[in-house]
Amino acid sequence: MKGMNILITEDGRTQREQLRDFLFHEGHMIVEAGDGEEAVKAVLDGPVDLVLLDYKMPGMNGLEVLKKIKKINPSVDIIMMTAYGTVETAVEAMKEGALDYITKPVDLDELLLLIGRISERRTLIRENELLRRQLWKKGMAGDQIIYRSPLMESLVNLAGRVASSRTTVLIQGESGTGKELFAKLIHGLSPRSGEPLIVVNCGALPETLLESELFGHEKGSFTGATARRIGRFEEADGGTLFLDEIGELSAAVQVKLLRFLQEREFQRLGGNQTLKADVRIISATNRDLEELMKRGQFRDDLYYRLNVVTLRIPPLRERKEDVQPLIQHFLGRFARENEKSIDGVSSEAMDLLLKYDYPGNVRELENIIERAAVITRDKVISVRDLPFRDSLARRPGEAGGTGNLMKDSVETLECQLMEQALEEAGGNQTRAAEILGITERTLRYKMKKYGLKS
Repeated sequence: MKGMNILITEDGRTQREQLRDFLFHEGHMIVEAGDGEEAVKAVLDGPVDLVLLDYKMPGMNGLEVLKKIKKINPSVDIIMMTAYGTVETAVEAMKEGALDYITKPVDLDELLLLIGRISERRTLIRENELLRRQLWKKGMAGDQIIYRSPLMESLVNLAGRVASSRTTVLIQGESGTGKELFAKLIHGLSPRSGEPLIVVNCGALPETLLESELFGHEKGSFTGATARRIGRFEEADGGTLFLDEIGELSAAVQVKLLRFLQEREFQRLGGNQTLKADVRIISATNRDLEELMKRGQFRDDLYYRLNVVTLRIPPLRERKEDVQPLIQHFLGRFARENEKSIDGVSSEAMDLLLKYDYPGNVRELENIIERAAVITRDKVISVRDLPFRDSLARRPGEAGGTGNLMKDSVETLECQLMEQALEEAGGNQTRAAEILGITERTLRYKMKKYGLKS
C-alpha cells in the first residue's frame, strides 16, 4: 500500500497521537488538527489525500468541516469518526461526501483495511488519468470510454495494464456494452498502436466465407475465387486482430485459430504454403463460452488460449452511475453534429433516463439521445423527446408520476448489487464487502436498510 498524506482531525489529544503513531508506522505522512478550523487550514495549506474526521468537536462539528473541505478540494477522501455512531449521522455524512465512517474507539485493523482500499482506489484514478493523457497524445480522444462507476474504473485500469503485453484478451459482455471500444483502447495503448487494428465480426459471415476472410484464399479454391485474396491475419501483421462474436466460430475455424495461437502459423484456403504473422488476438463475445464448451460447441483448448486475460463489461443497468456522464457526452456530440444549441436535459427527463434499464446498453442510450437531439424543438431535452416516456411516466399508486424515480432507481441498483455480491461470496459478508469496495459495517447497515439476508 502506497503511503498517503493523512489529516487526523480529533480534539482528544491522546486518541489523535495514538492514530498518528500507528499510521506513521504504516508509512503514511501525518498532519494533525485539534478542531475544525485547524483542519480547514491544513487542507488549504498542503496536499491532503485523506481526512480522518471526528464528528463531535468544539466549534464546528464534523459535518460542517466536511462540507468546507469538500468545497476546497472535492478529491479529498473523508472518513468520519464518531463515538455517537447512529445510522442517521453516518448517512448524513455520506450524503455530504464522506467516503465511509468508523466508530470510536477505532478498530485499527478495520481502519487499516479501509485506508488500504482507499489507497488502491486513488491509485486506479491516477493511473487512469495517465491513460487518458496517453490517448489524447495519440489522437484517440474520441475513443475514450465514458464512465464514473468504480466497476468501469477498475476495468479501464486493467485494460491499460494489459495493453503493453502481447497476451490474448477476451472481452465479455452483452451487446452494446462497448466491447469494441475496449479493444480499441487496448490496441491504442499498446506498442502496436502504429500498426493496423483489424476488426472481424465472426457472426456476420457463413463458415466458408469467414475462413477465407480470416486466412485468405488461393485462386480457384472455391467457386468464385477468381484471384488470390489476402486474409485478415496477413493484413493485421504487426498489429491487432479483433474477433467479435467469437462464440459463433464453426468447429473447423476454431481448429485453424487454435493452430495459429499455438504455432503462429496458418494457411490460406486452398493453399499448402505455411505462412506466419505477428498478430495479437483480442476476442469478444456476448455468449457464455463455458456453457458452449459443456455442449461441445466450443473447444476447451481454444477457450483457455483466448482467455488469458478476461474483461467482463457489466451491462448499463448495473452501473447506473455512468448514465448521466454518458448522456452529457452523447448530447454534446449530437448537438454539434446537428448544429443545434442544446443546454441539457430537464429534471423529469433525467429521472426517466436514470430509471430505464437499457436492454440495449450504451448503444441504446446513444440512440435515444441522438433521437432526442434531432427531434427536440427546445434547448433542453424534455420527457416528450424520449421514446419510452409512456411506459415509465406512469407508476401505480403515485399521483406525481416521476417525483421519486431517481431515488428509487439508485436504491434498486444498490440492492441488486449487494444481492449479487452476497451470492458471489456464498453469503460471506466480509467477502461481499470486499467485492463491493465498502466496509463490512456499511454492508450490514445497507442490508438492514433493504431487508437483505446473507
